[in-house]
Amino acid sequence: MTNRSSFIFSEDLLKYKFNSDHPFNQFRLTLTVDLLTKLNALSATQICPPRMATEEELYLIHDPDYVNAVNLAGIGRITEEMAENYGIGTEDNPIFPHMHEATSLQVGGTLTAVDQVMSGAVDHALHLGGGLHHGFRGKASGFCIYNDCSVAIKYLQKKYQARVLYVDTDAHHGDGVQFSFYDDPNVCTLSIHETGRYLFPGTGNINERGQGKGYGYSFNIPIDAFTEDDSFLFAYSSALREVADFFKPDVILTQNGADAHYYDPLTHLSATMKSYRLIPKLAHEIAHQYCEGRWIAVGGGGYDIWRVVPRAWALIWMEMTENSNSYGDLPLEWLKHWQKQAPVKLPTQWDDPSNLYAPIPRKEEITEKNVRTLENALYPIRNNQNKKSESAS
Repeated sequence: MTNRSSFIFSEDLLKYKFNSDHPFNQFRLTLTVDLLTKLNALSATQICPPRMATEEELYLIHDPDYVNAVNLAGIGRITEEMAENYGIGTEDNPIFPHMHEATSLQVGGTLTAVDQVMSGAVDHALHLGGGLHHGFRGKASGFCIYNDCSVAIKYLQKKYQARVLYVDTDAHHGDGVQFSFYDDPNVCTLSIHETGRYLFPGTGNINERGQGKGYGYSFNIPIDAFTEDDSFLFAYSSALREVADFFKPDVILTQNGADAHYYDPLTHLSATMKSYRLIPKLAHEIAHQYCEGRWIAVGGGGYDIWRVVPRAWALIWMEMTENSNSYGDLPLEWLKHWQKQAPVKLPTQWDDPSNLYAPIPRKEEITEKNVRTLENALYPIRNNQNKKSESAS
Protein backbone atom coordinates (compact mmCIF):
# COMPACT_ATOMS: atom_id res chain seq x y z
CA MET A 1 0.00 0.00 0.00
CA THR A 2 1.03 3.58 -0.56
CA ASN A 3 0.13 6.74 1.31
CA ARG A 4 0.86 8.96 -1.71
CA SER A 5 -2.88 9.50 -2.16
CA SER A 6 -5.34 12.02 -0.75
CA PHE A 7 -9.06 11.50 -0.12
CA ILE A 8 -11.03 14.76 -0.25
CA PHE A 9 -14.03 14.63 2.08
CA SER A 10 -16.08 16.33 4.75
CA GLU A 11 -19.67 15.90 5.92
CA ASP A 12 -20.44 19.34 4.47
CA LEU A 13 -20.36 17.79 0.98
CA LEU A 14 -23.72 16.17 1.84
CA LYS A 15 -25.32 19.63 1.75
CA TYR A 16 -25.44 19.40 -2.05
CA LYS A 17 -28.98 18.02 -1.85
CA PHE A 18 -31.86 18.95 -4.13
CA ASN A 19 -34.59 17.16 -2.15
CA SER A 20 -35.29 13.80 -0.55
CA ASP A 21 -36.88 12.37 -3.72
CA HIS A 22 -34.21 13.49 -6.18
CA PRO A 23 -32.12 10.69 -7.77
CA PHE A 24 -28.85 12.59 -7.17
CA ASN A 25 -28.19 11.59 -3.57
CA GLN A 26 -24.88 12.39 -1.93
CA PHE A 27 -25.66 9.96 0.88
CA ARG A 28 -23.68 7.60 -1.36
CA LEU A 29 -20.57 9.41 -0.09
CA THR A 30 -21.39 8.35 3.46
CA LEU A 31 -21.87 4.74 2.38
CA THR A 32 -18.59 4.71 0.46
CA VAL A 33 -16.54 6.34 3.22
CA ASP A 34 -17.99 3.95 5.78
CA LEU A 35 -17.16 0.95 3.58
CA LEU A 36 -13.55 2.08 3.28
CA THR A 37 -13.36 2.85 7.01
CA LYS A 38 -14.67 -0.57 8.00
CA LEU A 39 -12.04 -2.11 5.71
CA ASN A 40 -9.34 -0.10 7.50
CA ALA A 41 -8.51 1.19 4.01
CA LEU A 42 -8.97 4.88 4.78
CA SER A 43 -7.23 6.66 7.66
CA ALA A 44 -7.76 10.13 9.09
CA THR A 45 -4.31 11.16 7.87
CA GLN A 46 -5.35 10.49 4.27
CA ILE A 47 -8.51 12.61 4.46
CA CYS A 48 -8.20 16.21 3.34
CA PRO A 49 -11.21 18.52 3.80
CA PRO A 50 -12.42 20.47 0.76
CA ARG A 51 -12.22 24.23 0.64
CA MET A 52 -14.80 26.57 -0.85
CA ALA A 53 -14.11 27.74 -4.40
CA THR A 54 -13.96 31.52 -4.65
CA GLU A 55 -16.24 33.38 -7.02
CA GLU A 56 -13.17 34.38 -9.04
CA GLU A 57 -12.38 30.69 -9.49
CA LEU A 58 -15.94 29.98 -10.56
CA TYR A 59 -15.59 32.79 -13.13
CA LEU A 60 -12.82 30.78 -14.82
CA ILE A 61 -15.73 28.91 -16.45
CA HIS A 62 -19.03 30.38 -15.30
CA ASP A 63 -20.59 33.70 -16.24
CA PRO A 64 -20.73 36.12 -13.28
CA ASP A 65 -24.44 36.75 -13.93
CA TYR A 66 -25.10 33.02 -13.63
CA VAL A 67 -23.15 32.77 -10.37
CA ASN A 68 -25.17 35.70 -9.07
CA ALA A 69 -28.41 33.94 -10.07
CA VAL A 70 -27.40 30.80 -8.18
CA ASN A 71 -26.58 32.97 -5.18
CA LEU A 72 -30.00 34.61 -5.32
CA ALA A 73 -31.77 31.27 -5.76
CA GLY A 74 -30.12 29.87 -2.66
CA ILE A 75 -31.51 32.67 -0.51
CA GLY A 76 -34.97 32.65 -2.10
CA ARG A 77 -34.60 35.92 -3.97
CA ILE A 78 -34.71 34.80 -7.61
CA THR A 79 -37.68 35.34 -9.93
CA GLU A 80 -39.24 32.40 -11.74
CA GLU A 81 -38.32 33.87 -15.12
CA MET A 82 -34.70 34.43 -14.11
CA ALA A 83 -34.41 30.91 -12.72
CA GLU A 84 -35.82 29.43 -15.91
CA ASN A 85 -33.29 31.34 -18.01
CA TYR A 86 -30.46 29.76 -16.03
CA GLY A 87 -31.82 26.21 -15.89
CA ILE A 88 -32.51 26.21 -12.17
CA GLY A 89 -35.79 25.56 -10.41
CA THR A 90 -36.46 22.72 -12.86
CA GLU A 91 -37.29 19.07 -12.17
CA ASP A 92 -33.65 18.12 -12.79
CA ASN A 93 -32.14 21.07 -10.93
CA PRO A 94 -34.50 22.18 -8.15
CA ILE A 95 -33.58 25.15 -6.02
CA PHE A 96 -32.38 24.33 -2.51
CA PRO A 97 -31.18 26.55 0.35
CA HIS A 98 -27.61 27.85 0.11
CA MET A 99 -27.07 26.07 -3.20
CA HIS A 100 -24.26 28.46 -4.17
CA GLU A 101 -22.25 27.59 -1.05
CA ALA A 102 -22.95 23.85 -1.35
CA THR A 103 -21.90 23.75 -4.99
CA SER A 104 -18.89 26.00 -4.44
CA LEU A 105 -17.67 23.43 -1.91
CA GLN A 106 -18.01 20.66 -4.49
CA VAL A 107 -15.92 22.73 -6.90
CA GLY A 108 -13.44 23.64 -4.17
CA GLY A 109 -13.04 19.98 -3.32
CA THR A 110 -11.85 19.27 -6.85
CA LEU A 111 -9.51 22.28 -6.70
CA THR A 112 -8.17 20.93 -3.40
CA ALA A 113 -7.45 17.64 -5.16
CA VAL A 114 -5.69 19.53 -7.97
CA ASP A 115 -3.42 21.40 -5.57
CA GLN A 116 -2.63 18.26 -3.60
CA VAL A 117 -1.43 16.50 -6.75
CA MET A 118 0.21 19.37 -8.61
CA SER A 119 2.11 20.60 -5.55
CA GLY A 120 3.66 17.16 -5.25
CA ALA A 121 2.11 16.49 -1.83
CA VAL A 122 0.57 13.31 -3.27
CA ASP A 123 0.56 11.43 -6.56
CA HIS A 124 -3.19 10.83 -6.67
CA ALA A 125 -6.26 12.52 -5.21
CA LEU A 126 -9.88 11.37 -5.09
CA HIS A 127 -12.84 13.73 -4.66
CA LEU A 128 -16.01 11.70 -4.97
CA GLY A 129 -18.18 14.74 -4.29
CA GLY A 130 -17.13 16.19 -7.65
CA GLY A 131 -17.84 15.12 -11.21
CA LEU A 132 -20.61 17.60 -12.04
CA HIS A 133 -19.82 17.42 -15.75
CA HIS A 134 -23.06 18.77 -17.27
CA GLY A 135 -22.88 22.35 -15.97
CA PHE A 136 -22.42 25.04 -18.64
CA ARG A 137 -21.01 28.55 -18.57
CA GLY A 138 -24.39 30.13 -17.91
CA LYS A 139 -26.79 27.29 -17.23
CA ALA A 140 -27.39 24.38 -14.88
CA SER A 141 -28.00 21.00 -16.49
CA GLY A 142 -28.42 17.37 -15.56
CA PHE A 143 -28.22 17.69 -11.74
CA CYS A 144 -25.13 19.92 -12.08
CA ILE A 145 -25.13 23.56 -10.94
CA TYR A 146 -21.44 24.48 -11.28
CA ASN A 147 -19.06 22.33 -13.32
CA ASP A 148 -16.18 21.43 -11.01
CA CYS A 149 -14.41 19.44 -13.75
CA SER A 150 -14.29 22.39 -16.14
CA VAL A 151 -13.25 24.84 -13.42
CA ALA A 152 -10.51 22.44 -12.31
CA ILE A 153 -9.15 22.05 -15.83
CA LYS A 154 -9.04 25.82 -16.35
CA TYR A 155 -7.39 26.15 -12.92
CA LEU A 156 -4.82 23.52 -13.93
CA GLN A 157 -4.03 25.51 -17.04
CA LYS A 158 -3.85 28.89 -15.34
CA LYS A 159 -1.92 27.94 -12.20
CA TYR A 160 0.17 25.00 -13.41
CA GLN A 161 0.32 25.45 -17.22
CA ALA A 162 -0.70 21.80 -17.55
CA ARG A 163 -1.89 19.84 -20.57
CA VAL A 164 -4.92 17.96 -19.28
CA LEU A 165 -6.42 14.67 -20.43
CA TYR A 166 -10.03 14.44 -19.20
CA VAL A 167 -11.49 10.92 -19.21
CA ASP A 168 -15.22 10.45 -18.57
CA THR A 169 -16.73 6.98 -18.05
CA ASP A 170 -20.11 8.18 -16.82
CA ALA A 171 -23.00 6.64 -18.77
CA HIS A 172 -24.01 10.19 -19.73
CA HIS A 173 -21.89 12.20 -22.14
CA GLY A 174 -19.57 14.74 -20.49
CA ASP A 175 -21.03 17.58 -22.55
CA GLY A 176 -20.31 20.52 -20.25
CA VAL A 177 -16.61 19.70 -20.08
CA GLN A 178 -16.25 18.92 -23.76
CA PHE A 179 -17.79 22.18 -24.90
CA SER A 180 -15.85 24.24 -22.35
CA PHE A 181 -12.64 23.26 -24.15
CA TYR A 182 -13.92 22.50 -27.63
CA ASP A 183 -11.46 24.90 -29.27
CA ASP A 184 -8.51 24.27 -26.94
CA PRO A 185 -5.66 22.01 -28.17
CA ASN A 186 -4.16 21.84 -24.67
CA VAL A 187 -7.14 19.95 -23.27
CA CYS A 188 -8.08 16.55 -24.64
CA THR A 189 -11.48 15.10 -23.70
CA LEU A 190 -12.40 11.43 -23.97
CA SER A 191 -15.94 10.34 -23.10
CA ILE A 192 -17.28 6.80 -23.30
CA HIS A 193 -21.03 6.82 -22.72
CA GLU A 194 -24.36 5.37 -23.73
CA THR A 195 -25.43 6.67 -27.10
CA GLY A 196 -27.44 9.87 -26.97
CA ARG A 197 -30.18 8.27 -29.08
CA TYR A 198 -31.69 6.95 -25.88
CA LEU A 199 -30.19 9.02 -23.08
CA PHE A 200 -29.65 12.57 -21.81
CA PRO A 201 -27.98 14.82 -22.90
CA GLY A 202 -28.24 13.52 -26.47
CA THR A 203 -24.75 14.70 -27.45
CA GLY A 204 -21.43 12.89 -27.70
CA ASN A 205 -21.46 11.66 -31.27
CA ILE A 206 -18.20 10.52 -32.84
CA ASN A 207 -18.19 13.53 -35.19
CA GLU A 208 -17.93 15.95 -32.25
CA ARG A 209 -14.16 16.29 -32.62
CA GLY A 210 -13.59 19.91 -31.54
CA GLN A 211 -13.34 23.11 -33.54
CA GLY A 212 -10.66 25.56 -34.64
CA LYS A 213 -7.33 24.84 -32.99
CA GLY A 214 -9.10 22.31 -30.79
CA TYR A 215 -10.20 20.14 -33.70
CA GLY A 216 -9.01 16.58 -33.16
CA TYR A 217 -8.78 16.85 -29.38
CA SER A 218 -12.32 15.74 -28.53
CA PHE A 219 -13.03 12.00 -28.60
CA ASN A 220 -16.40 10.34 -28.07
CA ILE A 221 -17.27 6.65 -27.89
CA PRO A 222 -21.10 6.45 -27.86
CA ILE A 223 -21.73 2.77 -27.08
CA ASP A 224 -25.01 1.00 -27.72
CA ALA A 225 -27.67 0.38 -25.08
CA PHE A 226 -27.23 -2.93 -23.18
CA THR A 227 -23.46 -2.98 -23.75
CA GLU A 228 -21.80 -5.52 -21.44
CA ASP A 229 -18.43 -5.55 -19.66
CA ASP A 230 -16.24 -7.04 -22.37
CA SER A 231 -17.39 -4.61 -25.04
CA PHE A 232 -17.30 -1.64 -22.65
CA LEU A 233 -13.80 -2.45 -21.46
CA PHE A 234 -12.47 -3.09 -24.96
CA ALA A 235 -13.70 0.32 -26.09
CA TYR A 236 -12.42 2.04 -22.92
CA SER A 237 -8.99 0.44 -22.84
CA SER A 238 -8.36 0.83 -26.57
CA ALA A 239 -9.46 4.46 -26.59
CA LEU A 240 -7.63 5.51 -23.43
CA ARG A 241 -4.34 3.92 -24.47
CA GLU A 242 -4.40 5.42 -27.95
CA VAL A 243 -5.63 8.86 -26.91
CA ALA A 244 -3.07 9.10 -24.09
CA ASP A 245 -0.27 8.13 -26.45
CA PHE A 246 -1.48 10.70 -28.98
CA PHE A 247 -1.90 13.57 -26.46
CA LYS A 248 0.82 12.80 -23.90
CA PRO A 249 -0.76 14.74 -21.00
CA ASP A 250 0.85 16.33 -17.96
CA VAL A 251 -2.03 15.20 -15.73
CA ILE A 252 -5.08 12.98 -16.04
CA LEU A 253 -8.49 13.92 -14.62
CA THR A 254 -11.01 11.09 -14.56
CA GLN A 255 -14.74 11.44 -14.01
CA ASN A 256 -16.01 8.19 -12.50
CA GLY A 257 -19.77 8.09 -12.81
CA ALA A 258 -21.00 4.66 -11.69
CA ASP A 259 -24.20 4.64 -13.71
CA ALA A 260 -23.20 2.27 -16.53
CA HIS A 261 -23.96 -0.61 -14.15
CA TYR A 262 -26.82 -2.97 -14.95
CA TYR A 263 -28.61 -2.00 -11.74
CA ASP A 264 -28.61 1.74 -12.43
CA PRO A 265 -32.21 2.98 -12.73
CA LEU A 266 -31.52 5.88 -15.12
CA THR A 267 -29.47 4.20 -17.87
CA HIS A 268 -29.57 1.17 -20.16
CA LEU A 269 -26.08 -0.34 -20.00
CA SER A 270 -25.09 -3.72 -18.58
CA ALA A 271 -21.71 -3.23 -16.92
CA THR A 272 -20.87 -5.01 -13.66
CA MET A 273 -18.18 -4.58 -11.02
CA LYS A 274 -15.74 -6.13 -13.50
CA SER A 275 -15.75 -2.81 -15.35
CA TYR A 276 -15.52 -0.73 -12.18
CA ARG A 277 -12.51 -2.73 -11.06
CA LEU A 278 -10.62 -2.19 -14.31
CA ILE A 279 -11.57 1.44 -15.07
CA PRO A 280 -9.37 2.89 -12.28
CA LYS A 281 -6.69 0.25 -12.82
CA LEU A 282 -6.01 1.45 -16.37
CA ALA A 283 -6.29 5.12 -15.38
CA HIS A 284 -3.65 4.49 -12.71
CA GLU A 285 -1.37 2.82 -15.24
CA ILE A 286 -1.75 5.65 -17.76
CA ALA A 287 -1.06 8.28 -15.08
CA HIS A 288 2.27 6.68 -14.25
CA GLN A 289 3.13 6.04 -17.89
CA TYR A 290 2.62 9.62 -19.08
CA CYS A 291 2.11 11.95 -16.08
CA GLU A 292 4.62 10.86 -13.43
CA GLY A 293 1.63 9.48 -11.53
CA ARG A 294 -0.43 12.69 -11.51
CA TRP A 295 -4.04 11.48 -11.34
CA ILE A 296 -7.06 13.39 -10.07
CA ALA A 297 -10.32 11.44 -9.86
CA VAL A 298 -13.84 12.69 -9.17
CA GLY A 299 -17.26 11.05 -8.81
CA GLY A 300 -20.25 11.78 -11.02
CA GLY A 301 -23.43 9.85 -11.76
CA GLY A 302 -24.53 6.71 -9.97
CA TYR A 303 -28.11 6.29 -8.88
CA ASP A 304 -28.17 2.85 -7.29
CA ILE A 305 -26.56 4.25 -4.18
CA TRP A 306 -26.80 1.03 -2.15
CA ARG A 307 -25.72 -1.85 -4.37
CA VAL A 308 -23.42 -0.16 -6.88
CA VAL A 309 -21.86 3.17 -5.93
CA PRO A 310 -20.13 2.26 -2.63
CA ARG A 311 -18.35 -0.70 -4.21
CA ALA A 312 -17.50 1.08 -7.47
CA TRP A 313 -16.15 4.19 -5.78
CA ALA A 314 -14.33 2.30 -3.04
CA LEU A 315 -12.49 0.41 -5.78
CA ILE A 316 -11.04 3.69 -7.09
CA TRP A 317 -9.46 4.38 -3.71
CA MET A 318 -8.28 0.79 -3.33
CA GLU A 319 -6.55 1.08 -6.71
CA MET A 320 -5.04 4.47 -5.88
CA THR A 321 -3.55 3.13 -2.66
CA GLU A 322 -2.56 -0.22 -4.18
CA ASN A 323 -4.66 -2.04 -1.58
CA SER A 324 -5.45 -5.58 -2.68
CA ASN A 325 -8.07 -6.14 0.04
CA SER A 326 -10.93 -5.70 -2.41
CA TYR A 327 -11.89 -9.26 -3.29
CA GLY A 328 -14.28 -11.76 -1.78
CA ASP A 329 -16.70 -10.77 0.96
CA LEU A 330 -17.65 -7.22 1.87
CA PRO A 331 -17.17 -6.33 5.56
CA LEU A 332 -19.90 -7.98 7.63
CA GLU A 333 -20.03 -4.98 9.95
CA TRP A 334 -20.84 -2.68 7.00
CA LEU A 335 -23.51 -5.03 5.68
CA LYS A 336 -25.22 -5.44 9.05
CA HIS A 337 -25.26 -1.72 9.73
CA TRP A 338 -26.65 -0.54 6.40
CA GLN A 339 -28.96 -3.42 5.49
CA LYS A 340 -31.37 -2.12 8.12
CA GLN A 341 -31.80 1.10 6.12
CA ALA A 342 -31.37 -0.19 2.58
CA PRO A 343 -34.55 -0.64 0.50
CA VAL A 344 -32.85 -3.44 -1.46
CA LYS A 345 -30.82 -6.53 -0.59
CA LEU A 346 -27.20 -5.47 -0.36
CA PRO A 347 -24.55 -7.46 -2.25
CA THR A 348 -22.32 -9.43 0.06
CA GLN A 349 -19.25 -9.56 -2.20
CA TRP A 350 -17.09 -7.06 -4.06
CA ASP A 351 -17.77 -8.63 -7.44
CA ASP A 352 -21.11 -9.34 -9.04
CA PRO A 353 -22.16 -12.93 -9.78
CA SER A 354 -21.70 -14.12 -13.37
CA ASN A 355 -25.45 -14.65 -13.65
CA LEU A 356 -26.41 -11.14 -12.52
CA TYR A 357 -28.79 -10.88 -15.48
CA ALA A 358 -30.10 -13.06 -18.30
CA PRO A 359 -28.04 -13.15 -21.50
CA ILE A 360 -28.52 -10.09 -23.73
CA PRO A 361 -30.21 -11.27 -26.96
CA ARG A 362 -28.34 -8.81 -29.23
CA LYS A 363 -24.92 -9.20 -27.60
CA GLU A 364 -22.94 -9.99 -30.78
CA GLU A 365 -24.67 -7.25 -32.76
CA ILE A 366 -24.05 -4.71 -29.99
CA THR A 367 -20.40 -5.71 -29.68
CA GLU A 368 -19.80 -5.42 -33.44
CA LYS A 369 -21.53 -2.06 -33.53
CA ASN A 370 -19.34 -0.78 -30.68
CA VAL A 371 -16.19 -1.94 -32.49
CA ARG A 372 -17.19 0.09 -35.56
CA THR A 373 -17.96 3.09 -33.36
CA LEU A 374 -14.55 2.82 -31.71
CA GLU A 375 -12.78 2.56 -35.07
CA ASN A 376 -14.58 5.64 -36.38
CA ALA A 377 -13.89 7.60 -33.20
CA LEU A 378 -10.18 6.81 -33.28
CA TYR A 379 -9.82 7.12 -37.05
CA PRO A 380 -7.95 10.49 -36.93
CA ILE A 381 -5.26 9.03 -34.66
CA ARG A 382 -4.91 5.78 -36.57
CA ASN A 383 -4.96 7.50 -39.95
CA ASN A 384 -2.21 9.87 -38.85
CA GLN A 385 -0.14 6.94 -37.60
CA ASN A 386 -0.55 5.18 -40.95
CA LYS A 387 0.59 8.30 -42.80
CA LYS A 388 3.68 8.54 -40.58
CA SER A 389 4.48 4.88 -41.20
CA GLU A 390 4.15 5.32 -44.96
CA SER A 391 6.38 8.40 -45.01
CA ALA A 392 8.97 6.68 -42.83
CA SER A 393 9.17 3.72 -45.20
